[in-house]
Amino acid sequence: MGPAATAEFLRLLALRVPARSDQEHPRIVLLSEPSIPDRTEALLAGDDTPLRPIRDGLRTLVSWGADLLAVPCNTAHAYVDRVSAQLPVPLVHIVDATLRMARLASPPGAWLTATTGTVASGLYQERAAGLGYPLLVPDEAEQHRIHHAASLVKANRTDEGGEVFASAVAALWQRDPRPVVTACTELPIAYAAAGLPPEAAVSSLDALATACADELYRAATPLRIAV
Repeated sequence: MGPAATAEFLRLLALRVPARSDQEHPRIVLLSEPSIPDRTEALLAGDDTPLRPIRDGLRTLVSWGADLLAVPCNTAHAYVDRVSAQLPVPLVHIVDATLRMARLASPPGAWLTATTGTVASGLYQERAAGLGYPLLVPDEAEQHRIHHAASLVKANRTDEGGEVFASAVAALWQRDPRPVVTACTELPIAYAAAGLPPEAAVSSLDALATACADELYRAATPLRIAV
């Protein structure tokens, strides 16, 4: 759903798998479907238009032979959660993977930086609360800049996205210097473009790639992952 984020996810997955040759990498079945309606707009409007194409896309991947599913879009998981129980194969949940990494990287807590749809859905806040993990939420002005940074990456204006995201993160760190969780898959790209310190962020893309690699290579023979 986010082509640049999907490409970055595949790059990170290739780095995270314990492969010594081409043949030891997993077989990946990719469905990049940018026509799915904007998830934030739909969530804020109470609209279910993304639900059917997300469900159909996941079912298509299963029909293509996928053994494990991953969706490198955080906001989409508001809809993924409604269909995951209907899927015949497991799905690596990006929110669970990211919070697991965040708890290891910064036990005292972190800032949530995500699309406005993800924040409004409560995807991260509810799971973090269940874990007893402190997750700070930006104010309205900061949230507007964070969402705009993600939109700029989607528009191939990555340098501008980095500048906007840097200003938002600076405002957050003035209030509290905790690391940021980049819980929109365009935001790790913006964070890197901003030149911000790598150790001060938890990337949802890296968390998903790491969790997928762990799941794929838990068995003796690598499974087939679908994205």
